Parts: sequence; structure tokens; C-alpha cells
Amino acid sequence: MSTIAAAAATVTSTGEAVQFWILATVAVVGALATILMKKAVHSALSLAGTMIVLAVFYLANGAYFLGVVQVIVYTGAIMMLFLFVVMLVGVTAADSLKETLKGQRWMAVLCALGFGVLLIAGIGHAGLGHFTGLGRINSAGHVEGLATLIFTKYVFAFELTGALLITAAVGAMVLTHRERTERAATQRELAERRVREGVQLPPLPAPGVYARHNAVDVAGLLPDGTASELTVSKTLRARGQIRDVSSEALSDLKALEQQSAERLGREEASN
Repeated sequence: MSTIAAAAATVTSTGEAVQFWILATVAVVGALATILMKKAVHSALSLAGTMIVLAVFYLANGAYFLGVVQVIVYTGAIMMLFLFVVMLVGVTAADSLKETLKGQRWMAVLCALGFGVLLIAGIGHAGLGHFTGLGRINSAGHVEGLATLIFTKYVFAFELTGALLITAAVGAMVLTHRERTERAATQRELAERRVREGVQLPPLPAPGVYARHNAVDVAGLLPDGTASELTVSKTLRARGQIRDVSSEALSDLKALEQQSAERLGREEASN
């Protein structure tokens, strides 16, 4: 029976193979997008997608605890924390090109090479056929065995990882914080500046043609019947999504004037 179970564990079904190749492609694309995206927010979102795919891999292999932790802790808490920090401080592609610490790029390259060597050495010494001590650790249950290792043998590494993540978040906020170099203009100063520059002083007119239209893509009409460019959004104007109803409105106005004249003429004739 044990031989059959061992043979079944080493056989990959068609569904597992399809799942692996699809999700592995998504994970690799997300990992590459994390380091190739120009905007930090997009890189963080790509990394979150890769973490979610890893959680699916854990769940598919029966490691339910690791899958749930991957989603709740890493993707739902830590990764979203980094994303919110990046969005709050407003990091742009131009900011990322400024080297605030001298020599940090060379240090990053050396750290990446060292991490790569450690990763390759760990994979090279990994054993896939036999796991020493796995049965003894999981004798009381997978979750209990994992908790025992985390809070006894690997408690220092676990606490050090938590401190490292917190330090990374605080360091990102400190490095990307920009002090205001000049005093913010008050409302009165902004109004005086608009007067000096001769720009639109009162609020912009609302879109739409009098009371007949309230659509944002319809320009308002001036008293002479021409359309006012100030009544529509610049974005809609650049996209060419503005409806011109000025000629239609003028023709309707002429028809109303003609009807009024005819009605007044009939009333005068009857009198």
C-alpha cells in the first residue's frame, strides 16, 4: 500500500500540469513586472499578484495553512501596507531615478548576487525524495508542528523577519518624504493671482444648453448662440467626445420665434 501511495504522489495528473503551467506563467510575468515596471504602484500590484499565485500553489499541494497565511499575512497585510505607503507618499518614476544614498545601487547589486548564491546553494542541496524528520514534526498535526518550529527553533529568525519588514516600511516612508520648501499659498493669494493673470475669475459655467440639456458632453451656448469652450471638460475636448448641438438649438429657437410671431399675428388679426 505504501508503495502505491508513493507512486501516486510522484505522478502528475493532466489537471495539475495545466494548472502549474498557467499559474507559473502568471507568477513569472508578475515577478518580471515587479522589477521592470516604471511606477512603484504597478510594481507593488504585480508583486501582490505573484504572491496570490504562490498561495494557490500552496493550496493545490495540500499546504492549506501556508496558503491561508500567504493570502492573509503577506498579500493582505504586508503587501497592501507597502502599496498604501507608496500611494500616500506619491512616489513617481522620476523620484526613483534620484539616488538619495551614495553607492546604494552597488550595494543592491552585491546583495542580489549574495542572495542568488544562497538560493542556488539551497536548491542544490534540497532533497525531493526523502524528508528527514517530517513525520516526527507533523505527528501531532501540520499546524501544530509548524507552530512549534516557528516559536522554538526558528523564533529568532521569525522575529528578525518581522522587524525587517517594519523597518523596510518605515525606511520607504523616510526616503520618499519630501519637505515643503515654500509656504503654501492661501485662498486670498490664489484669488489675487488669478486676477493678475486674467484667468477665469468666477466659477466655470455648467455644461448643457440652458435648461434643455444637462449632459457633460454638451457645450453651453452664449447669448449669441455660439458654444462656450469653458463649459466642457478639457479631457472630453481632447478625446473628441463633445456633442455640438448649437445649430440644432438655434434652429429650434428660430422655430419658436416663428411660432410666437404667427401666434401674435393671429391675435392681432382677431382683435
